[in-house]
Amino acid sequence: MAMSMPSEELQLLVAGYVLGDLSAEEAAAFEQLLASDPAIATEVMQLQATLETAYAPVEVAPSAELRSRLLEHAEISQSPPISAAAVSLPPRRRRFPLRGLLEGVAVAIIAALGVHNYRLSQALQISQAQTQQFATLTYELQSTIVNQQASAKVVVNPKTLEGKLSVQNLPPVPPGKVYVLWTVLQPKAPFTKDAKDAVLIQAFQVDTQGQVTQPIVLPAAFRTQEQVTTVAVTIEDAQSPQNHVGKPILAAKL
Repeated sequence: MAMSMPSEELQLLVAGYVLGDLSAEEAAAFEQLLASDPAIATEVMQLQATLETAYAPVEVAPSAELRSRLLEHAEISQSPPISAAAVSLPPRRRRFPLRGLLEGVAVAIIAALGVHNYRLSQALQISQAQTQQFATLTYELQSTIVNQQASAKVVVNPKTLEGKLSVQNLPPVPPGKVYVLWTVLQPKAPFTKDAKDAVLIQAFQVDTQGQVTQPIVLPAAFRTQEQVTTVAVTIEDAQSPQNHVGKPILAAKL
């Protein structure tokens, strides 16, 4: 399991485990990994040993010569004299090199910062993904008819499913007809569609200048935009636009 995990991420998890900086869920998952991989267990023990050495230097007993001198001093300075057998000296604590102590502290600080930065990076990636997911989307529709300059723009807020339709240079349709804005979805998209994998968004008319701008409400498919393949406009019967018999006269391929 450890072999499939990037070494940088694994080192951060080891450091977080030794420093007690993992959540309960992370620690439980890491302990399972620890039990299955002796190499990781060795890394944990090595880092623990480094930290213990930095914060708890090894105690060393005094030499025979020093012990003798201390006993002599005690016999001179106290009355009645104190026998050697009655004296029990605590072991001398070895002076630990300052450099070694600083190195141990540095290891702990670097490890803690590594875990912290890793979590910040994950949080940033999630935030960026959420921002991208709900960023405003714009679809530019162009005419499918040769030498026709008509165009349309659909602006969508996938979070609220609110949008705006703007149309330019589209000639008015005959009486009894309407323009219809559609979105065509992937064949297996889990939404209600017609036989052409399309969802009716809005029926509309244009003014004498061939223009219209109006708010629209989008189907839930726009929250997962990878399901949308085409946004298009057709001409349909005003009484039954949902029949979807017209061919696209404006379309935006995604």
